[in-house]
Amino acid sequence: MTVILYGIKNCDTVKKARKWLEQAGIDYRFTDHRADGIDAKQLDHWLNVLGHEALVNKRGTTWRALSDEQKASLDADTAATLLLANPAMIKRPLLNIDGELHLGFKPEQYARLFNQ
Repeated sequence: MTVILYGIKNCDTVKKARKWLEQAGIDYRFTDHRADGIDAKQLDHWLNVLGHEALVNKRGTTWRALSDEQKASLDADTAATLLLANPAMIKRPLLNIDGELHLGFKPEQYARLFNQ
């Protein structure tokens, strides 16, 4: 099984997800959007699978710092450009289990995903 966790290392929810995976003994790789960057092709895949409404974090400070014009123009066509320029706006954590994508973290969600 290949498990990759995407996020930002100082995000509290990502920290909780990493701790859960470690305590459950699940081998995973962590990729930090901010430090490691994001591949445009990978981001396009995420947008195609999850949709821009699910993938864009509208609760964070990066979203709030955008102009009203940028917020209003967000759609499927503009999301990739916006997220590549502002990787902190990608909802996190994003968990990839053998190619299957899951957004967010709740202990019970991860327990189901890993049959724990």
